[in-house]
Amino acid sequence: MYDSVLVATDGSDTAGAAVDQAITLARRFDVPLYGIVVLESRTEYDNAIVDPEEADRRRRQRAESVLADLEAAAETEGLAVETTIRTGVPHEEILSYADERDVGVIVIGSRGRSSFKGALLGSTVDAVVRQAARPVLVVDDD
Repeated sequence: MYDSVLVATDGSDTAGAAVDQAITLARRFDVPLYGIVVLESRTEYDNAIVDPEEADRRRRQRAESVLADLEAAAETEGLAVETTIRTGVPHEEILSYADERDVGVIVIGSRGRSSFKGALLGSTVDAVVRQAARPVLVVDDD
């Protein structure tokens, strides 16, 4: 059915559910698994109190931790996973990476870190679903 799986994650609860689903799919179909975290480039700090370099360092550390968790979960299931951290507009980077790897399906959580409670779809998820040239599986954590 799918020849590879890409999971986009940000460490949120719904992203965790998406990671679980992506691992299940990759294992079931015995296909490559890819993981991506996108560091939002549109959010710049204009407050002199916050050091932009320190903020970027912390965001990158968080992304590395999220991907390490994905790698550990995949390893538990006997899967290898190729991961990447990109900087840019999240949906654009997710779609670009999916195209580069020619993935069979994109798995993404229905709401990410920046969404408000009760949102049906976050703006990143909505854009991925609308613009993807491949199947997108949207996972909720409920």
